[in-house]
Amino acid sequence: MEESTLDFHAHSTAIVESDEIGEGTKIWHFAHVREKAKIGKNCNIGKGVYIDTEVIIGNNVKIQNFATIYRGVIVEDDVFIGPAVVFTNDLYPRAFIWSEEKIEKTIVKKGASIGANSTVICGIEIGKYAMVGAGSVVTKSVPPHALVYGNPAKLKGFVCYCGRKLEKILKKKAESFVYECHNCGEVVEIKKEWLR
Repeated sequence: MEESTLDFHAHSTAIVESDEIGEGTKIWHFAHVREKAKIGKNCNIGKGVYIDTEVIIGNNVKIQNFATIYRGVIVEDDVFIGPAVVFTNDLYPRAFIWSEEKIEKTIVKKGASIGANSTVICGIEIGKYAMVGAGSVVTKSVPPHALVYGNPAKLKGFVCYCGRKLEKILKKKAESFVYECHNCGEVVEIKKEWLR
């Protein structure tokens, strides 16, 4: 890793065109960060990652090798993006038709995790602390704490802040279920509307 006079570190083979990189962030071999991208503090950008212009990345985000994040994507704090994850930004792609107006916004909320080799179709939101299983194709919004996987990704349950599947219901309320995590003991409230 090569030292920089800036507050972040970039490997000598990385191409960093943005001047909005947070303190403590590490950018590894052959990564490409385009101009006007914003990356927060203490992020880890893996080998071969592509971050397009105007992408916004929060603090403490880990982006694994060869992930591709196109314009229109907003990633909040503490998100994990696995190896070779791809975010799209055009619902009707044509090589011969392109305009800035075609870009759809996608938001990945705080603490969410997206497994290796997943594809995220644009125009959706992945909720706080949700988990997308490896190899999934995410075609619609994912509720907070949801566990989704498959092609297309479907709801398979809910996960704790620690990432383990929630199984023990402590109590049922009119509008939610309250779970206790068997792994860490955290209590998590899941709204019934998220089941729809």
